[in-house]
Amino acid sequence: MPVTTWTLKPFADLTTTELYTLLQLRSEVFVVEQTCPFQDIDGLDQAAWHLLGHAPDGGELAAYARLFGPGISYPEASIGRVVSSPRHRRTGVGRELLAEAIGGIARLFGPQPIQIGAQLYLQKFYESFGFRQVGEGYLEDDIPHIHMVRQA
Repeated sequence: MPVTTWTLKPFADLTTTELYTLLQLRSEVFVVEQTCPFQDIDGLDQAAWHLLGHAPDGGELAAYARLFGPGISYPEASIGRVVSSPRHRRTGVGRELLAEAIGGIARLFGPQPIQIGAQLYLQKFYESFGFRQVGEGYLEDDIPHIHMVRQA
């Protein structure tokens, strides 16, 4: 079931319910599912634009990502905390999320390169959107990652 409702907001415009829900989803996947205790609340949420994708019924948060302008996470604009709810996987929501995130970067900051720190197992997924690996792989919280850049 594809996501039908996308919302893109700066931190200050998030409702407390939206903030709670997005933090809950990030914790569910990045901490619990991936069995990776790490400090998810990293002080960057306030500088991010938050992309929320709700299920067609208007209820559950099905997908989420943070968007940053250049110079915050990387010299380039960037996308981070890309996550889809386990209950909505295999529906195309991940592809829809990344397409919305790339479009959101272009609308907010103009066409430009985008850098991400990707979990290695998702390399082919990101390559299908034009991202290419730059540099060597690295471990982040004991999970193999790579830096990838998509040219404008």
